Amino acid sequence: MAGVLKINPGTKLRMAFDVPIGQEPKFNMICTFNKSLDESAFLVSIPMVGGKALEPDENQKLLFEYGDGEEAGIIAGYVDDTVKVGIRRFWKVRRVTEHRQFIKRVDVRMKVALPVKYMQDTWALNSDGEIDQELGETMDISNGGLAIYMNRWFDVGETCIFTLPRIGTAAAGVPEHEVAGVICWMREVPKGGSFRYVAGIQLRFADPEEKAAMQNYVAYVKKRYRL
Repeated sequence: MAGVLKINPGTKLRMAFDVPIGQEPKFNMICTFNKSLDESAFLVSIPMVGGKALEPDENQKLLFEYGDGEEAGIIAGYVDDTVKVGIRRFWKVRRVTEHRQFIKRVDVRMKVALPVKYMQDTWALNSDGEIDQELGETMDISNGGLAIYMNRWFDVGETCIFTLPRIGTAAAGVPEHEVAGVICWMREVPKGGSFRYVAGIQLRFADPEEKAAMQNYVAYVKKRYRL
């Protein structure tokens, strides 16, 4: 995410429930932007539905649209808590994306499970002088981001190195691919599975060549798995 939201307090936001890829959300609810708390959370008024305050669902992803026409943007997030400010109550929303145009979005995330390794540069070296990477699995992948199942908790804003697996053969495939990414959100997953958490990752590229390499990798994944 790129810093604290630059939205004026009192701005009306059009709100919708998230929908599967290929469907258009119905922005049929209204709330008011109160303020940003930090780079990862903000407050909005509680929308009214049928004359009653909407009950929050921490597992329901919400979309907040602001601006008009070409300037319209989308913020997505989950309600973390209901907080009281003076005599008013607000939703605390944890952001998972920012300033993306929903209809024109080209960075579509594809559901695919790939084994992935991850580490932080700050992790200690092992006896062989290398950093032990931990194992995870992608929930989805795109040109600019990943959602990854893992067993370690990270704070929002931390940077990690992710190693995506080789796919296909040496003659016809893509090699193992290493990318850097920033943790945008973390959530616990239901017990009973192989992983404890799922994280949203926004990738960071040092130059256009790194970005193009990731695009090539994702294009091959799409072709190979017919996504």
